[in-house]
Amino acid sequence: MNEQELRSMVERMVLELAGQEPGKAAAAVTQAPVESSSGCLEDITQTDLRRQYLVEQPRNGGAFQALKLKTPARLGLGRAGARYRTLSMLRMRADHAAAQDSVFSHVPDEFAVQHGFTPVQTLCQSKDEYLTRPDRGRRFDEQNQAVIKKTLGQNPKIALVVGDGLSSAAIEANAVDCLKAVQGGLKAYGLEGGPVLYVKYCRVGASDHIGDLTGAEVVCMLVGERPGLVTAESMSAYLTYQPHIGIPESKRTVISNIHKGGTTAVEAGAHIAELIKTMLDKKASGIDLKG
Repeated sequence: MNEQELRSMVERMVLELAGQEPGKAAAAVTQAPVESSSGCLEDITQTDLRRQYLVEQPRNGGAFQALKLKTPARLGLGRAGARYRTLSMLRMRADHAAAQDSVFSHVPDEFAVQHGFTPVQTLCQSKDEYLTRPDRGRRFDEQNQAVIKKTLGQNPKIALVVGDGLSSAAIEANAVDCLKAVQGGLKAYGLEGGPVLYVKYCRVGASDHIGDLTGAEVVCMLVGERPGLVTAESMSAYLTYQPHIGIPESKRTVISNIHKGGTTAVEAGAHIAELIKTMLDKKASGIDLKG
């Protein structure tokens, strides 16, 4: 599968999530955006969808706008005959493009070094392989296994991991601030997070292999999530107590929607530190933590 085929596959998936049939969006006729007073085209992606209401002559517009403030869902878009209005279609296509860019883009190679992370790579050798072979994004070759063992040591209490995942934009926007908050919170609890691994072509299951290699008591992985049409910068944190290959997904604790329009990176980091402390105290994660 080449890059063009991968792009087409992702486009179809995103359009299906948006409730449209593939092909229709490409056939839509749109008119040129209006230039702003500065002579530049207006950046329609900067408009808050919660505050955008495009229905003409609504029966109860005030009440509908109050409801829209609670969700970024594409409601109250108005229509031009039986179609979406031009502005609504352009915004969907812009957000769709941002989602595609985030999936196919790479976190810069210098990112890990700049922030003092130790870089490793899963068995995947390319973005193509990463997207089509999720299993290879969960394991490491012998050379990378040796780096992981040397970096984290044996039986660390906490292993902090950053993985690029399915959104490079999410990691660049949130990972560093979130990690600083995690480390600050752990220090307040008298805990040390130790060195940080950065995993290229990373799937969540890579944390299980890291657990097997090091015997870490808790592995905390920050990873870019599959982007949608609301934001391409959503990151999640997956925390697992004594992870190992084959552990059930129900044993993970997850904090999702970490981005500027959801749970902010710093707020999430403080919560993650508290969760790690709780997991160490109760020796459990996931559904066992609630038991």
